[in-house]
Amino acid sequence: MREFGRLCSMALDIVVSMSRRPFQVREFIQQFWFIASVSIMPAILVSIPFGAVISLQLGSLTEQIGAQQFNGAASVLAVVQQASPIVTTLIIAGAGGSAICADLGSRTIREEIDAMEVLGVSPIQRLIVPRVLASILAAVLLNGLVSVVGVLGGYFFNVIVQDGTPGAYLASFNALAQLPDLVASSVKAFIFGFLAGVVAAYRGLNPKGGPKGVGDVVNQSVVITFLLLFFVNTILTVLYLQLVPAKGT
Repeated sequence: MREFGRLCSMALDIVVSMSRRPFQVREFIQQFWFIASVSIMPAILVSIPFGAVISLQLGSLTEQIGAQQFNGAASVLAVVQQASPIVTTLIIAGAGGSAICADLGSRTIREEIDAMEVLGVSPIQRLIVPRVLASILAAVLLNGLVSVVGVLGGYFFNVIVQDGTPGAYLASFNALAQLPDLVASSVKAFIFGFLAGVVAAYRGLNPKGGPKGVGDVVNQSVVITFLLLFFVNTILTVLYLQLVPAKGT
């Protein structure tokens, strides 16, 4: 509970520091480019089988109950609402978040963070805020890319592999999907990207045991991010289903 309280306190400090000047534009651009460069290709490669598996499973189920005409809508909604933000954050936490944690952990054991504090420079404003904002922006943009690739993968496997009709796939999607589905997916990606950046920064600033401790906190940051991701995703999904009525109801 103490660690969770410190994590929440640091997250609040990061939010407050986002509006303070000077903003580290160059650091933000460098971190965003790094996170995007190491995450784009893995995200695409993971989203294709995600979309394929969802389409194949739902196609088999809808065929058993005689509702093949809704396979397109079910596949697309599953990819956009659930799979895309989760896949995006898993990739960012595993690739970008681990790099952020290792970088800050190395700076901490070399006492660079202590030196910055002695000089009156805020490590949160100088180092952490640009990294967290870069994680958020990368998560939101990659979420859109993963959604498109996942939907195309599901369409390909449904039409080519399962002999579905393109018209029925697109018609069912248009009948049941709505704009709040995409908005909810983007909001999830925003929150998940923030969580990934905050957890990586927090663990990176608190290594124990020298260089070996840096490796330990990198592993911890990835695991903690995954746990928070699925917990928060459950809460957001429940709220969305309760607050946003389904199309046509």
